[in-house]
Amino acid sequence: MSIGDALAAARREAGLTITQVSQRTCIRETIIRGIERGDYSACGGDFYARGHIRSIARAVGLDPEALVKEYDATQAAPQQITAADVFQPFTPVKLRERRRANWSIVLLAGLIAVLGIAGFRYFKSHNNSGPSRPTASTQSDRLQTGHHHKAAKTAPVAHTPPAPTHVQITLVATTGSITWAELLNFSGTQVFQGDIGAPNGPQQKTWTFGHPVTLQLGNPGGATLYLNGKKQTLIKNQPETLYCTKVYCTQTQPPAVG
Repeated sequence: MSIGDALAAARREAGLTITQVSQRTCIRETIIRGIERGDYSACGGDFYARGHIRSIARAVGLDPEALVKEYDATQAAPQQITAADVFQPFTPVKLRERRRANWSIVLLAGLIAVLGIAGFRYFKSHNNSGPSRPTASTQSDRLQTGHHHKAAKTAPVAHTPPAPTHVQITLVATTGSITWAELLNFSGTQVFQGDIGAPNGPQQKTWTFGHPVTLQLGNPGGATLYLNGKKQTLIKNQPETLYCTKVYCTQTQPPAVG
């Protein structure tokens, strides 16, 4: 019995219609009908076909892993493209740091200006009728100059917030929902594969890496994804593959190093 025949027979035995299975799995009815006929062209590739088979099998009460193994043996492409093949290292954008003001040069320039003014006034008073007492304007200039230097010393220095130093992935199941997830590290090694959510999987999983990762979700609508504590936007009605760096998760793979 083929995969599609097994799923169709289990659905009818469970008393479910294709519409009901579509509502439970968030998979379009046309895709479900195609799978039951053995047509996987609407799935969008082997990875999405496996995710659809898992979701439909759980909905009708069949063992999803046995059907996925049969799919790999009969339908999957001979050579699978791994995340290590497509997720190449990319050159990080180096942010230009904001240069701090060199207060030593500012103070030196101010000191030279004060000495120049003082020398000018000294020679001017010496050329006039003998030494003279400082005037009110001279005292005011000195007070303003001292106040300027004091303000320059205490001026705050702006600091830019540090960039994230790691990739922290947190996956939280939506109440009453379930999603299948697979996490691959930078070299393409599988770190996690399984369900997130009731009844068999954990409600929440968190992983931390020092490098980009690849995250595959069979039912994105059944979970909420956070990257370094920031909620990410997911497609709700079809499987999704995400490439996550320290600053973003995207469906578009980063550019390869030339």
